[in-house]
Parts: sequence; structure tokens; C-alpha cells
Amino acid sequence: MTSEALPAGDTVTEQEQQRPIPLVVAEDSYVIREFLMATLSSAPEVELMAVCTNGKELEAAIKTWRPQVVLTDIRMPPSHFEEGIRIAAELRESDPEVAVIILSQYGDPEYALALFDKGSSRRAYLLKERIRDRAELISAIQTVARGGSVIDPSIVDALIQGRTRVANSRLSELTPRERELLAEIATGKSNAAIAESLFLTKRAVEKHVNSIFSKLNLPETQDVSRRVKATLIFLAEEGADIPA
Repeated sequence: MTSEALPAGDTVTEQEQQRPIPLVVAEDSYVIREFLMATLSSAPEVELMAVCTNGKELEAAIKTWRPQVVLTDIRMPPSHFEEGIRIAAELRESDPEVAVIILSQYGDPEYALALFDKGSSRRAYLLKERIRDRAELISAIQTVARGGSVIDPSIVDALIQGRTRVANSRLSELTPRERELLAEIATGKSNAAIAESLFLTKRAVEKHVNSIFSKLNLPETQDVSRRVKATLIFLAEEGADIPA
């Protein structure tokens, strides 16, 4: 795990460092919930105030116990959607001093970006596969309680790889309008149909299409259509589904 240093201006006294951190846990998986209870209830660094099984219980526990740190699953009832991230976003507005650690089985960096959308202070995103290391889990709790942040190394790797793919993408040279046209080409539309769909003249579409082929380095050939090649590039680099 990687963590940021304590933000400038935040000070923690020695007495505060030694005081157990009030903590509320929310996890809908029985096995993981029991593991967290066993691990954290015996840890002198934290004070386990409540253990919840869903988003509604968690919201009630936060109001009742006023924890310093919330450790929560990313997806829970009642919505079975990103309950953890939603509650973290609401706390950022209503009580920014409450730190939130998201536990997730999803290595998709989009979830982490959503968590850190309004700032990284007092936020952590950890994969469940790593919480077996008690020392790392306690360290993450202490870090966010002090105002820092923690993110699983695998998420950092995915973000770096994503930026590298974008930088190396042949589509990066296209203008927003050209990318829009390429998406239309990928659906199998003719220039005339694209012109009608995007409210452009047929001549304007032809100019954009020729520019797309040029930037994608697709010279005209007799055996394979440039439109097919451009479509394959678009689908490969955008991760889109093959159109019907």
C-alpha cells in the first residue's frame, strides 16, 4: 500500500496517537465481517464501536457513534450498488473529519477515482484480498485518521497503465469531432447517414473521414476497407462492444 504524508497544518499530539481510534465497520459478507470483527476487536489501536451489514445500518451507526474512521464495503444492500462510495461522498460534505476506508473486491480504478473525486485526504481504497495482513489494515486506519490517504498498489498500477495506453493510443490524435465520427463509422453507417445523424454536410463528413484515415495511418488499399480497419482500431482501443 502507498500512503501520503500528513497534510501540512495537521498536528497530532502524542496523547491522540496513543488513544484508540473510534471505528465503525460495514460489510455484508458474513465471512469477511467476522474476520474484521475478530481482527479489530482485539487491536488496541482501535475501538470498534459498531458492525453493520448494510448501508442503512451504517448511516445510523455513524449518527449514533460519531466514529473517527468508517471501514466499509463498496457494495451493500439496500441498493447493492456503490453504497460505500455514496456514503463517503456524503460524509465529505456533512462531516469531512470522518475518514473512510473502502474495502472492495474490484480492482477497477474508476471506483477509486470516484472515492477520491473531492479530495484524497482521509480516504483509502483497499482490496479485500490484502486485509489479511493485520499490520497493513491497522496502518491504513491510522493513516486516514491522521488525515492521510492510502490506495492499493494494484490500483496505482492500473491507473499508470491506463495513462500509458491513452498516451500511446492512435486515437489520441483525433479531435473530439473526429472521434465522434469514428464512433459512427464503427456502427456501420455510411457518410450520408453520418451527415444526417450529426447534422453535417456530406462534404464535411468526407473531410473528417479522410482526416481520420490519415491520422490513423490507413492508406487506401484494395483488399481491406479503411473503414473496417478504423472500426477495429476504435473497438480495440476504446474497449467498445462490436456493433450489430
